[in-house]
Amino acid sequence: MSKEQAISSKTQLSSLSRLKETKVLTFCGMMGALAVVLGYVATIKVGQYIRIGFSGLPNQVVDYLFGPWIGAIFGGAMDVIKWFASGDGNFFPGFTITAMLGAIIYGFFLYKKPVKVWNVVLSQLVVKIVCNIILNTLWLNMLYGQAIAAILPGRLLSNAIMLPIDSFIMYVLLNVVNKVIRPYFD
Repeated sequence: MSKEQAISSKTQLSSLSRLKETKVLTFCGMMGALAVVLGYVATIKVGQYIRIGFSGLPNQVVDYLFGPWIGAIFGGAMDVIKWFASGDGNFFPGFTITAMLGAIIYGFFLYKKPVKVWNVVLSQLVVKIVCNIILNTLWLNMLYGQAIAAILPGRLLSNAIMLPIDSFIMYVLLNVVNKVIRPYFD
């Protein structure tokens, strides 16, 4: 491990201590409330297995501002809270694991780094492949018994279509967050 990687890992782990700050907890609470609201008003369901929505944007802001570990805690908590709020189906911990892993991926690509197009696109691509396509398809297969071959094409198509859209929205959002919100937390 290079010296730069060791410093980066130490910085990312030390970000956990920020959970003691009232302003960080308050901001995470506001982002959580926004995520729940966006889950209700900004989500489109296409069939049983495909959802297109923007309730993950507050999670991405938390991942960007506070790093992968606070992001993972926030992502896992929000998955459980959104499930309670929706009352939709049975709880499945696989989706919570996916939410936490997605936050870790976004945090590693974006935390304490300048907002660059390639960082945003690469983080979106990795999350879409690992979390959305591989893990969530596996969880859906386990939950509903649908053959992976039956649900995978639609999931591949929706993620391919959403990659440039989500990347653009995230890039614009993080640039605004960087200028307007980040100075309060540095």
